[in-house]
Amino acid sequence: MAESTTQSGLPMKAVYGPDDLSGFDPGTALGEPGSYPYTRGVYPTMYTGRPWTMRQYAGFGTAAESNARYKELVANGTGGLSVAFDLPTQMGYDSDHPLASGEVGKVGVAIDSVEDMQVLFDGLPLDEVSTSMTINAPASSLLLMYQLVAEGNGIPAAKLTGTIQNDVLKEYIARGTYIYPPAQSLRLISNIFAYCRQELPRWNTISISGYHMAEAGATPAQEVAFTLANAKAYVQAAVEAGLAVDDFAPRLSFFFVARTTLLEEVAKFRAARRIWARIMKEEFGAQDPKSLMLRFHTQTAGVQLTAQQPEVNLVRVALQGLGAVLGGTQSLHTNSFDEAIALPSAKAARLALRTQQVLAHETDVTRTVDPFAGSYVVESLTDDLEAAITELIAAVDDRGGAVSAIEQGFQKSEIERSAYDTALEIDSGERVVVGQNRYQVEEEEDYEPLRVDPVIEAQQAEGLERLRADRDGEEVSRRLDELRAAAGGSDNVLLPMREALRARATGGEVADALREVWGQYQPRETF
Repeated sequence: MAESTTQSGLPMKAVYGPDDLSGFDPGTALGEPGSYPYTRGVYPTMYTGRPWTMRQYAGFGTAAESNARYKELVANGTGGLSVAFDLPTQMGYDSDHPLASGEVGKVGVAIDSVEDMQVLFDGLPLDEVSTSMTINAPASSLLLMYQLVAEGNGIPAAKLTGTIQNDVLKEYIARGTYIYPPAQSLRLISNIFAYCRQELPRWNTISISGYHMAEAGATPAQEVAFTLANAKAYVQAAVEAGLAVDDFAPRLSFFFVARTTLLEEVAKFRAARRIWARIMKEEFGAQDPKSLMLRFHTQTAGVQLTAQQPEVNLVRVALQGLGAVLGGTQSLHTNSFDEAIALPSAKAARLALRTQQVLAHETDVTRTVDPFAGSYVVESLTDDLEAAITELIAAVDDRGGAVSAIEQGFQKSEIERSAYDTALEIDSGERVVVGQNRYQVEEEEDYEPLRVDPVIEAQQAEGLERLRADRDGEEVSRRLDELRAAAGGSDNVLLPMREALRARATGGEVADALREVWGQYQPRETF
Protein backbone atom coordinates (compact mmCIF):
# COMPACT_ATOMS: atom_id res chain seq x y z
CA MET A 1 0.00 0.00 0.00
CA ALA A 2 1.12 3.57 -0.68
CA GLU A 3 2.61 5.63 2.12
CA SER A 4 1.89 9.30 2.78
CA THR A 5 3.71 11.75 5.03
CA THR A 6 2.74 13.55 8.22
CA GLN A 7 2.68 17.32 8.65
CA SER A 8 6.25 16.96 9.96
CA GLY A 9 7.32 15.21 6.74
CA LEU A 10 7.66 11.81 8.42
CA PRO A 11 6.48 8.62 6.67
CA MET A 12 2.96 7.52 7.56
CA LYS A 13 1.97 4.00 6.60
CA ALA A 14 -1.47 2.89 5.51
CA VAL A 15 -1.34 -0.07 7.91
CA TYR A 16 0.54 -0.46 11.21
CA GLY A 17 1.05 -3.63 13.17
CA PRO A 18 3.17 -5.33 15.85
CA ASP A 19 6.32 -5.13 13.74
CA ASP A 20 6.19 -1.34 13.92
CA LEU A 21 6.73 -1.60 17.67
CA SER A 22 9.61 -4.08 17.53
CA GLY A 23 12.07 -3.19 20.23
CA PHE A 24 9.40 -1.08 21.93
CA ASP A 25 9.78 -1.27 25.71
CA PRO A 26 6.57 -0.02 27.36
CA GLY A 27 8.25 0.19 30.76
CA THR A 28 10.92 2.60 29.51
CA ALA A 29 8.98 4.50 26.88
CA LEU A 30 5.67 4.79 28.68
CA GLY A 31 5.69 4.21 32.40
CA GLU A 32 2.47 4.69 34.32
CA PRO A 33 0.41 7.88 34.00
CA GLY A 34 1.82 10.45 36.41
CA SER A 35 5.24 8.75 36.43
CA TYR A 36 8.51 9.40 34.62
CA PRO A 37 8.87 9.92 31.66
CA TYR A 38 5.23 11.11 31.68
CA THR A 39 4.45 9.91 28.15
CA ARG A 40 0.99 8.89 29.31
CA GLY A 41 0.22 12.12 31.16
CA VAL A 42 1.55 14.19 34.02
CA TYR A 43 -1.11 13.09 36.54
CA PRO A 44 -2.12 9.52 37.49
CA THR A 45 -5.85 10.04 37.00
CA MET A 46 -5.84 12.80 34.33
CA TYR A 47 -9.44 13.64 33.34
CA THR A 48 -10.98 10.74 35.23
CA GLY A 49 -10.51 12.87 38.34
CA ARG A 50 -11.56 16.20 36.82
CA PRO A 51 -11.57 17.66 33.31
CA TRP A 52 -9.04 20.09 31.92
CA THR A 53 -9.38 23.82 32.65
CA MET A 54 -11.63 25.39 30.04
CA ARG A 55 -10.22 28.77 29.10
CA GLN A 56 -11.55 31.16 26.50
CA TYR A 57 -9.12 33.73 25.14
CA ALA A 58 -10.86 37.09 25.08
CA GLY A 59 -10.12 40.77 25.13
CA PHE A 60 -11.03 43.67 22.87
CA GLY A 61 -11.72 47.38 22.95
CA THR A 62 -11.85 48.92 26.40
CA ALA A 63 -11.32 47.24 29.74
CA ALA A 64 -15.04 47.68 30.48
CA GLU A 65 -16.10 45.85 27.29
CA SER A 66 -13.69 42.98 27.97
CA ASN A 67 -14.87 42.80 31.58
CA ALA A 68 -18.42 42.27 30.35
CA ARG A 69 -17.26 39.44 28.05
CA TYR A 70 -15.35 37.78 30.94
CA LYS A 71 -18.41 37.87 33.17
CA GLU A 72 -20.49 36.28 30.40
CA LEU A 73 -17.92 33.51 29.87
CA VAL A 74 -17.72 32.80 33.61
CA ALA A 75 -21.51 32.64 33.77
CA ASN A 76 -21.45 30.11 30.92
CA GLY A 77 -18.98 27.80 32.66
CA THR A 78 -15.47 29.01 31.82
CA GLY A 79 -13.04 27.77 34.48
CA GLY A 80 -10.24 30.23 33.75
CA LEU A 81 -9.85 33.66 32.19
CA SER A 82 -7.41 34.27 29.34
CA VAL A 83 -6.60 37.88 28.47
CA ALA A 84 -5.79 39.14 24.98
CA PHE A 85 -4.03 42.52 24.95
CA ASP A 86 -3.99 44.97 22.07
CA LEU A 87 -0.84 45.51 20.01
CA PRO A 88 0.30 48.77 21.69
CA THR A 89 0.09 47.11 25.11
CA GLN A 90 2.08 44.12 23.81
CA MET A 91 4.78 46.45 22.47
CA GLY A 92 5.02 48.61 25.60
CA TYR A 93 3.35 51.74 24.20
CA ASP A 94 0.58 53.77 25.81
CA SER A 95 -2.60 54.27 23.80
CA ASP A 96 -1.74 57.90 23.06
CA HIS A 97 1.71 57.11 21.63
CA PRO A 98 2.02 57.93 17.90
CA LEU A 99 2.94 54.31 17.11
CA ALA A 100 -0.31 53.14 18.74
CA SER A 101 -2.46 55.04 16.25
CA GLY A 102 -5.06 52.82 14.59
CA GLU A 103 -4.31 49.78 16.78
CA VAL A 104 -5.87 50.63 20.13
CA GLY A 105 -8.26 47.89 21.25
CA LYS A 106 -8.11 46.09 17.91
CA VAL A 107 -6.64 42.63 18.63
CA GLY A 108 -7.10 42.73 22.39
CA VAL A 109 -7.87 45.01 25.28
CA ALA A 110 -5.99 48.29 25.82
CA ILE A 111 -4.31 48.39 29.24
CA ASP A 112 -2.28 51.52 29.99
CA SER A 113 -2.34 51.65 33.79
CA VAL A 114 -3.39 50.04 37.05
CA GLU A 115 -6.69 51.90 36.69
CA ASP A 116 -7.41 50.06 33.42
CA MET A 117 -6.53 46.76 35.07
CA GLN A 118 -8.97 47.53 37.90
CA VAL A 119 -11.79 48.02 35.39
CA LEU A 120 -10.79 44.86 33.48
CA PHE A 121 -11.27 42.64 36.54
CA ASP A 122 -14.00 44.55 38.33
CA GLY A 123 -16.41 42.21 40.08
CA LEU A 124 -14.37 39.08 39.36
CA PRO A 125 -13.10 36.95 42.28
CA LEU A 126 -9.36 37.00 41.64
CA ASP A 127 -8.70 34.60 44.53
CA GLU A 128 -11.03 32.02 42.91
CA VAL A 129 -10.38 32.29 39.17
CA SER A 130 -7.17 31.43 37.36
CA THR A 131 -6.06 34.15 34.96
CA SER A 132 -3.81 33.64 31.97
CA MET A 133 -2.30 36.70 30.32
CA THR A 134 -0.94 36.47 26.78
CA ILE A 135 1.76 39.08 27.23
CA ASN A 136 5.49 38.78 26.65
CA ALA A 137 7.96 41.67 26.57
CA PRO A 138 5.93 43.75 29.11
CA ALA A 139 4.78 40.68 31.08
CA SER A 140 6.41 41.94 34.28
CA SER A 141 4.49 45.21 34.36
CA LEU A 142 1.12 43.61 33.51
CA LEU A 143 1.62 40.98 36.21
CA LEU A 144 2.49 43.66 38.75
CA MET A 145 -0.62 45.66 37.78
CA TYR A 146 -2.68 42.51 38.39
CA GLN A 147 -1.04 42.01 41.78
CA LEU A 148 -1.68 45.64 42.78
CA VAL A 149 -5.35 45.38 41.77
CA ALA A 150 -5.78 42.17 43.77
CA GLU A 151 -4.09 43.63 46.85
CA GLY A 152 -6.27 46.74 46.52
CA ASN A 153 -9.24 44.38 46.70
CA GLY A 154 -7.88 42.77 49.85
CA ILE A 155 -6.56 39.65 48.12
CA PRO A 156 -2.97 38.73 49.06
CA ALA A 157 -0.58 37.96 46.21
CA ALA A 158 0.07 34.48 47.63
CA LYS A 159 -3.51 33.48 46.74
CA LEU A 160 -3.31 34.47 43.08
CA THR A 161 -3.16 31.72 40.46
CA GLY A 162 -2.58 32.02 36.75
CA THR A 163 0.02 32.32 34.04
CA ILE A 164 1.89 34.99 32.14
CA GLN A 165 3.12 33.92 28.73
CA ASN A 166 6.43 35.77 29.24
CA ASP A 167 8.07 33.83 26.37
CA VAL A 168 10.14 36.44 24.55
CA LEU A 169 12.42 34.13 22.58
CA LYS A 170 9.59 32.94 20.34
CA GLU A 171 8.86 36.60 19.54
CA TYR A 172 12.24 36.88 17.82
CA ILE A 173 11.49 33.66 15.90
CA ALA A 174 7.88 33.96 14.79
CA ARG A 175 5.70 36.70 16.21
CA GLY A 176 7.58 39.99 16.47
CA THR A 177 6.24 41.67 19.62
CA TYR A 178 9.66 42.01 21.22
CA ILE A 179 11.12 45.12 22.83
CA TYR A 180 14.53 44.52 24.38
CA PRO A 181 17.54 42.55 23.09
CA PRO A 182 17.67 38.83 23.99
CA ALA A 183 20.21 39.08 26.83
CA GLN A 184 18.20 41.77 28.64
CA SER A 185 14.96 39.90 27.99
CA LEU A 186 16.40 36.77 29.61
CA ARG A 187 17.51 38.81 32.61
CA LEU A 188 14.00 40.22 32.99
CA ILE A 189 12.51 36.72 32.82
CA SER A 190 14.93 35.46 35.47
CA ASN A 191 13.95 38.43 37.66
CA ILE A 192 10.29 37.41 37.26
CA PHE A 193 11.10 33.83 38.30
CA ALA A 194 12.82 35.07 41.46
CA TYR A 195 10.13 37.65 42.27
CA CYS A 196 7.25 35.20 41.91
CA ARG A 197 8.97 32.58 44.04
CA GLN A 198 8.85 35.10 46.89
CA GLU A 199 5.67 37.05 46.16
CA LEU A 200 3.36 34.90 43.97
CA PRO A 201 4.29 31.27 44.72
CA ARG A 202 1.22 29.82 42.94
CA TRP A 203 1.77 31.74 39.72
CA ASN A 204 3.06 30.05 36.54
CA THR A 205 5.89 32.36 35.62
CA ILE A 206 6.18 31.49 31.94
CA SER A 207 4.22 29.68 29.25
CA ILE A 208 6.80 28.64 26.70
CA SER A 209 4.98 28.78 23.41
CA GLY A 210 5.07 26.75 20.24
CA TYR A 211 1.63 27.95 19.21
CA HIS A 212 2.80 31.11 17.49
CA MET A 213 5.56 29.25 15.66
CA ALA A 214 2.92 26.82 14.40
CA GLU A 215 0.74 29.71 13.28
CA ALA A 216 3.76 31.07 11.37
CA GLY A 217 4.13 27.75 9.55
CA ALA A 218 6.18 25.44 11.80
CA THR A 219 5.59 21.72 11.44
CA PRO A 220 4.62 19.75 14.59
CA ALA A 221 8.24 18.60 15.00
CA GLN A 222 9.57 22.17 14.60
CA GLU A 223 6.92 23.51 16.96
CA VAL A 224 7.99 21.24 19.80
CA ALA A 225 11.73 21.29 19.08
CA PHE A 226 12.11 25.06 18.98
CA THR A 227 9.84 25.46 22.01
CA LEU A 228 11.88 23.04 24.11
CA ALA A 229 15.13 24.63 22.89
CA ASN A 230 13.82 28.00 24.10
CA ALA A 231 12.81 26.40 27.40
CA LYS A 232 16.36 25.10 27.86
CA ALA A 233 17.65 28.66 27.38
CA TYR A 234 15.28 30.00 30.05
CA VAL A 235 16.27 27.29 32.51
CA GLN A 236 19.96 27.87 31.83
CA ALA A 237 19.60 31.65 32.29
CA ALA A 238 17.81 31.18 35.61
CA VAL A 239 20.43 28.72 36.85
CA GLU A 240 23.22 31.10 35.83
CA ALA A 241 21.40 33.87 37.73
CA GLY A 242 21.76 31.76 40.90
CA LEU A 243 18.37 30.07 41.10
CA ALA A 244 18.19 26.38 41.98
CA VAL A 245 16.43 24.47 39.21
CA ASP A 246 13.84 22.88 41.50
CA ASP A 247 12.98 26.30 42.97
CA PHE A 248 11.46 27.55 39.70
CA ALA A 249 11.04 24.66 37.24
CA PRO A 250 7.78 23.35 38.81
CA ARG A 251 6.12 26.63 37.75
CA LEU A 252 7.16 26.38 34.09
CA SER A 253 4.33 25.68 31.67
CA PHE A 254 4.01 25.33 27.91
CA PHE A 255 1.61 26.35 25.15
CA PHE A 256 1.01 24.32 21.99
CA VAL A 257 -1.36 24.22 19.04
CA ALA A 258 -3.80 21.45 18.14
CA ARG A 259 -4.26 20.86 14.41
CA THR A 260 -6.86 18.78 12.59
CA THR A 261 -4.30 16.00 11.96
CA LEU A 262 -5.46 14.31 15.13
CA LEU A 263 -3.18 11.24 15.26
CA GLU A 264 0.03 13.19 14.72
CA GLU A 265 -1.04 15.81 17.29
CA VAL A 266 -1.70 13.16 19.95
CA ALA A 267 1.72 11.63 19.26
CA LYS A 268 3.33 15.10 19.34
CA PHE A 269 2.06 15.85 22.84
CA ARG A 270 3.16 12.45 24.15
CA ALA A 271 6.65 12.82 22.61
CA ALA A 272 7.02 16.35 24.00
CA ARG A 273 6.36 15.17 27.57
CA ARG A 274 8.90 12.37 27.26
CA ILE A 275 11.65 14.58 25.82
CA TRP A 276 11.18 17.36 28.38
CA ALA A 277 11.29 14.94 31.30
CA ARG A 278 14.62 13.57 30.07
CA ILE A 279 16.07 17.05 29.41
CA MET A 280 15.27 18.22 32.92
CA LYS A 281 16.50 15.04 34.57
CA GLU A 282 19.62 14.37 32.51
CA GLU A 283 20.77 17.86 31.48
CA PHE A 284 19.73 19.98 34.47
CA GLY A 285 19.72 17.40 37.26
CA ALA A 286 16.21 18.26 38.46
CA GLN A 287 15.09 16.15 41.42
CA ASP A 288 11.54 17.37 42.08
CA PRO A 289 9.11 15.31 39.95
CA LYS A 290 7.15 18.50 39.24
CA SER A 291 10.25 19.92 37.54
CA LEU A 292 10.12 17.04 35.05
CA MET A 293 6.45 17.44 34.12
CA LEU A 294 5.61 19.20 30.87
CA ARG A 295 2.31 20.85 31.75
CA PHE A 296 0.74 22.66 28.83
CA HIS A 297 -2.15 24.75 27.59
CA THR A 298 -3.49 24.14 24.10
CA GLN A 299 -5.25 26.39 21.63
CA THR A 300 -6.93 25.06 18.53
CA ALA A 301 -5.25 26.05 15.26
CA GLY A 302 -6.38 29.48 14.17
CA VAL A 303 -4.23 29.24 11.06
CA GLN A 304 -6.39 26.37 9.80
CA LEU A 305 -9.64 28.32 10.04
CA THR A 306 -11.10 29.76 6.85
CA ALA A 307 -13.04 32.90 6.06
CA GLN A 308 -14.83 30.88 3.39
CA GLN A 309 -17.84 28.95 4.76
CA PRO A 310 -16.88 29.89 8.35
CA GLU A 311 -19.40 27.50 9.93
CA VAL A 312 -17.18 24.62 8.77
CA ASN A 313 -14.69 25.88 11.34
CA LEU A 314 -16.97 24.50 14.05
CA VAL A 315 -16.10 21.01 12.78
CA ARG A 316 -12.38 21.81 12.58
CA VAL A 317 -12.32 23.20 16.12
CA ALA A 318 -14.12 20.16 17.53
CA LEU A 319 -11.55 17.82 15.95
CA GLN A 320 -8.64 19.97 17.08
CA GLY A 321 -10.01 20.12 20.62
CA LEU A 322 -10.45 16.36 20.66
CA GLY A 323 -6.80 15.92 19.63
CA ALA A 324 -5.66 18.16 22.49
CA VAL A 325 -7.75 16.21 24.99
CA LEU A 326 -6.58 12.82 23.72
CA GLY A 327 -3.02 14.19 23.94
CA GLY A 328 -3.42 15.11 27.61
CA THR A 329 -3.57 18.92 27.75
CA GLN A 330 -4.01 20.64 31.12
CA SER A 331 -6.11 23.51 29.77
CA LEU A 332 -7.73 24.31 26.45
CA HIS A 333 -8.95 27.25 24.43
CA THR A 334 -11.20 26.46 21.49
CA ASN A 335 -11.26 29.11 18.76
CA SER A 336 -14.49 30.69 17.64
CA PHE A 337 -15.73 29.82 14.16
CA ASP A 338 -15.61 33.45 13.00
CA GLU A 339 -12.02 34.27 14.01
CA ALA A 340 -10.75 34.12 10.42
CA ILE A 341 -13.00 37.11 9.73
CA ALA A 342 -12.87 39.33 12.82
CA LEU A 343 -12.90 39.37 16.61
CA PRO A 344 -15.23 36.62 17.88
CA SER A 345 -18.86 37.55 18.46
CA ALA A 346 -20.40 36.68 21.83
CA LYS A 347 -22.42 33.85 20.28
CA ALA A 348 -19.36 32.38 18.54
CA ALA A 349 -17.33 32.52 21.77
CA ARG A 350 -20.13 30.73 23.62
CA LEU A 351 -20.30 28.02 20.94
CA ALA A 352 -16.54 27.52 21.23
CA LEU A 353 -16.90 26.98 24.96
CA ARG A 354 -19.82 24.60 24.40
CA THR A 355 -17.52 22.53 22.15
CA GLN A 356 -15.26 21.85 25.13
CA GLN A 357 -18.21 21.10 27.37
CA VAL A 358 -19.52 18.51 24.90
CA LEU A 359 -16.08 16.86 24.78
CA ALA A 360 -15.92 16.77 28.58
CA HIS A 361 -19.45 15.66 29.37
CA GLU A 362 -20.94 13.91 26.33
CA THR A 363 -18.05 11.74 25.17
CA ASP A 364 -16.22 8.92 26.93
CA VAL A 365 -12.69 10.29 26.40
CA THR A 366 -12.56 11.49 30.02
CA ARG A 367 -13.17 8.01 31.42
CA THR A 368 -9.74 6.53 30.77
CA VAL A 369 -6.18 7.87 30.84
CA ASP A 370 -4.19 8.05 27.57
CA PRO A 371 -6.73 6.24 25.36
CA PHE A 372 -4.24 5.65 22.52
CA ALA A 373 -1.52 4.00 24.62
CA GLY A 374 -0.35 0.86 22.85
CA SER A 375 -1.85 1.90 19.52
CA TYR A 376 0.45 0.70 16.76
CA VAL A 377 0.16 3.93 14.81
CA VAL A 378 0.29 6.40 17.72
CA GLU A 379 3.21 4.69 19.48
CA SER A 380 5.12 4.51 16.20
CA LEU A 381 4.39 8.17 15.43
CA THR A 382 5.40 9.12 18.98
CA ASP A 383 8.79 7.46 18.48
CA ASP A 384 9.25 9.01 15.02
CA LEU A 385 8.40 12.47 16.29
CA GLU A 386 10.66 12.07 19.29
CA ALA A 387 13.57 11.30 16.95
CA ALA A 388 12.78 14.25 14.65
CA ILE A 389 12.34 16.69 17.55
CA THR A 390 15.55 15.53 19.22
CA GLU A 391 17.44 16.02 15.96
CA LEU A 392 16.17 19.59 15.62
CA ILE A 393 17.03 20.42 19.25
CA ALA A 394 20.55 19.13 18.57
CA ALA A 395 20.74 21.43 15.52
CA VAL A 396 19.90 24.40 17.76
CA ASP A 397 22.48 23.27 20.34
CA ASP A 398 25.10 22.94 17.60
CA ARG A 399 24.56 26.63 16.82
CA GLY A 400 25.26 27.63 20.42
CA GLY A 401 21.77 27.27 21.88
CA ALA A 402 18.46 29.01 21.28
CA VAL A 403 19.63 32.64 21.58
CA SER A 404 22.65 32.17 19.32
CA ALA A 405 20.55 30.24 16.79
CA ILE A 406 17.96 33.04 16.83
CA GLU A 407 20.69 35.61 16.16
CA GLN A 408 21.80 33.45 13.21
CA GLY A 409 18.21 33.30 11.93
CA PHE A 410 18.10 29.49 12.05
CA GLN A 411 14.64 28.83 13.56
CA LYS A 412 12.97 31.64 11.63
CA SER A 413 14.34 30.49 8.27
CA GLU A 414 13.36 26.85 8.94
CA ILE A 415 9.80 27.88 9.78
CA GLU A 416 9.57 30.17 6.75
CA ARG A 417 10.59 27.30 4.46
CA SER A 418 7.90 25.07 5.97
CA ALA A 419 5.29 27.81 5.59
CA TYR A 420 6.28 28.28 1.95
CA ASP A 421 6.00 24.56 1.25
CA THR A 422 2.54 24.48 2.85
CA ALA A 423 1.38 27.44 0.77
CA LEU A 424 2.52 25.71 -2.40
CA GLU A 425 0.65 22.53 -1.43
CA ILE A 426 -2.57 24.48 -0.79
CA ASP A 427 -2.23 26.47 -4.01
CA SER A 428 -1.70 23.30 -6.05
CA GLY A 429 -4.55 21.45 -4.34
CA GLU A 430 -2.21 18.77 -3.00
CA ARG A 431 -3.30 19.78 0.50
CA VAL A 432 -7.09 20.04 0.63
CA VAL A 433 -8.71 22.89 2.56
CA VAL A 434 -12.46 22.39 2.49
CA GLY A 435 -14.26 25.47 1.23
CA GLN A 436 -11.06 27.19 0.15
CA ASN A 437 -9.49 25.09 -2.61
CA ARG A 438 -12.14 22.37 -2.83
CA TYR A 439 -15.90 22.15 -2.23
CA GLN A 440 -16.37 25.90 -2.64
CA VAL A 441 -19.74 27.61 -2.88
CA GLU A 442 -20.48 30.23 -5.49
CA GLU A 443 -21.85 32.80 -3.07
CA GLU A 444 -21.02 33.14 0.61
CA GLU A 445 -23.76 33.94 3.12
CA ASP A 446 -23.74 37.43 4.60
CA TYR A 447 -21.94 37.67 7.94
CA GLU A 448 -21.75 40.72 10.17
CA PRO A 449 -18.45 40.66 12.09
CA LEU A 450 -17.79 42.27 15.45
CA ARG A 451 -16.04 45.60 14.96
CA VAL A 452 -14.17 47.74 17.49
CA ASP A 453 -15.37 51.33 17.73
CA PRO A 454 -12.49 53.65 16.70
CA VAL A 455 -13.60 56.15 19.35
CA ILE A 456 -11.88 53.88 21.89
CA GLU A 457 -8.49 55.37 20.98
CA ALA A 458 -9.64 58.87 21.91
CA GLN A 459 -11.22 57.59 25.14
CA GLN A 460 -8.00 55.90 26.20
CA ALA A 461 -6.00 59.05 25.41
CA GLU A 462 -8.39 61.15 27.50
CA GLY A 463 -8.03 58.70 30.39
CA LEU A 464 -4.24 58.92 30.21
CA GLU A 465 -4.42 62.72 30.23
CA ARG A 466 -6.55 62.64 33.40
CA LEU A 467 -4.24 60.10 35.02
CA ARG A 468 -1.13 62.21 34.42
CA ALA A 469 -2.86 65.32 35.72
CA ASP A 470 -4.10 63.65 38.92
CA ARG A 471 -1.00 61.74 40.01
CA ASP A 472 2.10 62.93 41.88
CA GLY A 473 4.43 63.57 38.95
CA GLU A 474 7.52 63.99 41.11
CA GLU A 475 6.99 60.62 42.78
CA VAL A 476 6.48 58.94 39.41
CA SER A 477 9.74 60.46 38.11
CA ARG A 478 11.60 59.31 41.22
CA ARG A 479 10.25 55.78 40.96
CA LEU A 480 11.11 55.57 37.26
CA ASP A 481 14.65 56.75 38.04
CA GLU A 482 14.93 53.93 40.59
CA LEU A 483 13.81 51.49 37.89
CA ARG A 484 16.46 52.81 35.48
CA ALA A 485 19.12 52.44 38.19
CA ALA A 486 18.13 48.82 38.85
CA ALA A 487 18.14 48.05 35.11
CA GLY A 488 21.64 49.48 34.83
CA GLY A 489 22.86 47.40 37.78
CA SER A 490 22.17 43.87 38.97
CA ASP A 491 19.14 44.29 41.29
CA ASN A 492 15.79 42.67 40.53
CA VAL A 493 13.94 45.24 38.43
CA LEU A 494 10.46 44.06 39.45
CA LEU A 495 10.64 45.68 42.89
CA PRO A 496 11.17 49.27 41.64
CA MET A 497 8.83 48.55 38.71
CA ARG A 498 6.06 47.63 41.13
CA GLU A 499 6.52 50.84 43.08
CA ALA A 500 6.52 52.91 39.88
CA LEU A 501 3.22 51.32 38.86
CA ARG A 502 1.85 51.83 42.37
CA ALA A 503 2.70 55.52 41.97
CA ARG A 504 0.54 55.39 38.79
CA ALA A 505 3.26 55.27 36.16
CA THR A 506 1.87 53.90 32.90
CA GLY A 507 2.91 50.72 31.19
CA GLY A 508 4.46 52.72 28.37
CA GLU A 509 6.51 54.82 30.78
CA VAL A 510 7.83 51.70 32.47
CA ALA A 511 8.78 50.15 29.12
CA ASP A 512 10.40 53.43 28.01
CA ALA A 513 12.53 53.52 31.17
CA LEU A 514 13.90 50.07 30.34
CA ARG A 515 14.33 50.99 26.66
CA GLU A 516 16.53 53.91 27.71
CA VAL A 517 18.88 51.55 29.56
CA TRP A 518 18.65 48.32 27.57
CA GLY A 519 17.86 49.54 24.06
CA GLN A 520 15.61 47.81 21.51
CA TYR A 521 16.16 44.64 19.51
CA GLN A 522 16.80 45.01 15.78
CA PRO A 523 16.09 41.81 13.80
CA ARG A 524 18.18 40.46 10.96
CA GLU A 525 16.67 39.42 7.66
CA THR A 526 16.40 35.69 6.87
CA PHE A 527 15.37 33.46 3.97
